[in-house]
Amino acid sequence: MLTITLVAFQALAVATIMPVVADELRNDDLYGWVFTASALASLVGIVVVGGLIDRTGLARPFVGGLAVLSVGLVVAGLAPSMEVLVGARVLQGLGAGAIPPIAYVAIGRALPEELRARMFATLSTAWVLPGVIGPAVSGVVAETVGWRLVFLGLLPLIVVAGAMTLPAITRSSPAAEVDGGGPPRARLRSRLPWALVVTAGAALVVGGLTDGRPAPGGVLALAGVAIGLPAFIRLTPPGTLRARPGLPAAVILRGLLTFAFFCADAYVPRALQEWRGLDAATSGVALTAATLAWTGGAWIQARRFTRIGARRFVAAGFVTVLVGIGGFAAVLSPQVPVAIGVVAWGVAGLGMGLSYSPLSLVTLAEAPPGGEGTATSALQLSDTLGVALGTGAGGAIIAVANRSAADGWAGLAGAFGIGAAVALGGAVLARRLPGPPRRRQVTEAVPVAATG
Repeated sequence: MLTITLVAFQALAVATIMPVVADELRNDDLYGWVFTASALASLVGIVVVGGLIDRTGLARPFVGGLAVLSVGLVVAGLAPSMEVLVGARVLQGLGAGAIPPIAYVAIGRALPEELRARMFATLSTAWVLPGVIGPAVSGVVAETVGWRLVFLGLLPLIVVAGAMTLPAITRSSPAAEVDGGGPPRARLRSRLPWALVVTAGAALVVGGLTDGRPAPGGVLALAGVAIGLPAFIRLTPPGTLRARPGLPAAVILRGLLTFAFFCADAYVPRALQEWRGLDAATSGVALTAATLAWTGGAWIQARRFTRIGARRFVAAGFVTVLVGIGGFAAVLSPQVPVAIGVVAWGVAGLGMGLSYSPLSLVTLAEAPPGGEGTATSALQLSDTLGVALGTGAGGAIIAVANRSAADGWAGLAGAFGIGAAVALGGAVLARRLPGPPRRRQVTEAVPVAATG
C-alpha cells in the first residue's frame, strides 16, 4: 500500500511541478519527454520483472525496483539540466514499473481467492490520498522550498516502505519451488530484447500520433505498429489479440479499458480550461471526482465479486465509462452546466473502479501455476500501452482538428468519441470473461496463506 502510494505521489507530483522545473532549467523542448520517458521505461520494467518473479521470487525484483526508483529520484533532485531530468525519469519509470506486478503476484500467492477482490480495492484506495492532496502539496513545496525536494523528499518513505514489506515477501517461494519449474533462463533473458522492441514500437506510434505533420507522423505510427506488434504478441498469452476467452481476453480488455478512459481523461482539464474558461484548480475537481469514484467502484466490486463475477462487472464498467464519457462531452456545449461534466466524469471513474480490478482477479485465477509473474506483467503491459496509445490517439485527433481550423470543440469531441467507441467494443468483448467464481470457504485457504 505504502509503496504504491509513493509511486502515485511521484507520478502526480511531476505534472504539477513541471512548469516550475521547465522555467528553471530553461528547456521547453523536452517538456513532454519528461512524461513520455517514464511511461515508456515502465514498459521495460513491467516485462522484465514479470519473468524475474517467476524465476527468483518477489524479494529480489522488489529490492531492485525500489533501488532503481531511488536512484532516479536522486538524479532528478540534483538534475542540472532537462536532459539529465529526462534520464532520471527513465530510471523512475523502470523502478515504478516493477512494483505493480510484484504487488499482484504477492496478492495471488498470499491471499485466498475470496479476499483478493478486497485487497485490490485497498490498492485502489492507495491512489486517493495522492490524488486529493498530492498536486497541492507538491505545488506548495515547489513554490516555497524548491521543486527538487519533491523528488528527494520521497526517499525516506521508500526506505520505510521497503523495510515494512521486504521481510514478508522474502518468505514467498519462487515459482521454481512452487511447481518445480519456472521459466527457463534462456526464455527469461529473451524477454528484455522483446521488451525493448515493444517500447521502441510504442515510442514510434506515440511520436507519430503526436507529430504535427500528417505524412511523417503516419509513417512513424505505421512503423511503430510493424515493430511493436510482433513483440507484443510474444510477451502476451496466445490469443490475446483475438480476445480468446479467459486470460487472453482479460489482458486485451485491460488495454481497451485504459485506452477508452485515458483517451478522454487526458483532455478533460483542457476542455474545462480552454473551452469553458475555468482555472486549473477548479477544473481539477473533475479529476478528483473520478479518483474518488474509482475507489468507490473498486469497493463495490470487492463486496460483490464472488456473486456477480468478472464478466458482468467488466461489461457494466465499460458501459458506465461510456456513459461518463458521453455525459462529459455534453459540456462542450456552452448551454450545459459545468457541474454536469464534473458528475459525469465521476461516473466514468466509477466505471473504471467496477471493471479494473476484476480483470486483475481473472488474470491471477487463469494464470498457470508458477506463471503468475509473466501473466501479470502481460496485463500491466497492456494497461500501460492502453494509456499511452489512448492519450496519443486523442491528441492526434485534436491536432488534426486544430490544423483544419475547425471549431475548438471539434477535436475534443473527436477524442471523446474515440474513447466512447472503444468502451463500447470492450463491453461487447467482456462476454469472453468467466462468470462468478466457484464459492469456497475462506478457512479452506488459510493454511496456504499462512505458509506463503
